[in-house]
Amino acid sequence: MMAIPATMQAMVLTGHGGLDRLEWREDVPVPSPARDEVLIRVGASAVNNTDINTRTGWYSKSVRGDTASGASGGYGAASEADGGWSGSLSFPRIQGADCCGEIVSVGEGVDAARIGERVMVRTMQSRGPLGSKDSIVTLGSESDGAFAQYLTVTAGDAIRVESPLSDLELASFPCAFSTAEGMIQRATLGTERVLITGASGGVGSAAIQLAKRRGAHVTAMTSPAKADALLDLGADAILARDADLPDRAFDVVLDLVGGPRWPQLLETLCDGGRYVTSGAIAGPIVELDLRTLYLRDLTLFGSTYQPPEIFTDLIGYIAAGEIRPVIAETFALRDLRAAQEAFLTKSHIGKIAIRIGD
Repeated sequence: MMAIPATMQAMVLTGHGGLDRLEWREDVPVPSPARDEVLIRVGASAVNNTDINTRTGWYSKSVRGDTASGASGGYGAASEADGGWSGSLSFPRIQGADCCGEIVSVGEGVDAARIGERVMVRTMQSRGPLGSKDSIVTLGSESDGAFAQYLTVTAGDAIRVESPLSDLELASFPCAFSTAEGMIQRATLGTERVLITGASGGVGSAAIQLAKRRGAHVTAMTSPAKADALLDLGADAILARDADLPDRAFDVVLDLVGGPRWPQLLETLCDGGRYVTSGAIAGPIVELDLRTLYLRDLTLFGSTYQPPEIFTDLIGYIAAGEIRPVIAETFALRDLRAAQEAFLTKSHIGKIAIRIGD
């Protein structure tokens, strides 16, 4: 058994702002597992929109623009009081919402037989009773995450996984696929027509696969250059991002974009249709004509909270080979700034993976 060192390498976020707020350190103390916790040696992580949004403070209500405009340099208007997705954050913070690794130590109350287990870590975690909406935290936001060689989590949030996939491949699933599955379950999507915006990103490409496994007819919005790749993932049809949307064509819209075209997303729903959002990369401030909402019996859902079975369902889909990883590029942890810069070009499909350790 490899000895556990006293210190570790980590990329540390020192406050809201630009890429310069990410600091590489090699002297961060390795955390010790408390009661009911496990210590995980991290094998791999990945980059997500929430990493960028948390770093820049985009979640602050004082920020009203899209996610790209301040992604490199931050938002001067961002408020420390509400810059995290659930409010204020304490710094320094280790981000990283995706984690695949190995349990190397356990705290009191955890079976020592779990040492050596290969695990994926639930991104959305509860500090209250399992499944409670109270005290929900996100890995890498309200608690230290996987942009480090080691992390501690509650034992129930480290889910054993047996798979031939690599750590890098498995680490591409947790945040994006649980977000997408949460949206799909919130909408109770069945064998219906669904439109997915932002379909080439991590969550969007995950949503294509997850919607297809439910038998839905999937239309993906993307650029022409990415169309073939999304058809290969399972999309049935492609709409260009700037295309006119057909009237009353979809039962469900899964939206990750928001922005000025948002009213058209409601117009493209059938009467009685359902709209679900879990992102607003084109901007969070939209215009709603209430007549469209009530005269056409539409239902609007926000989707953040995930009951614990969302993640265990994903583990089952992986084991059954029903979903597959989509990795565009891989970076070492010490090159996280470059990884985020590559992520911000939005030229990739799927996830940008982070290899932990040298």
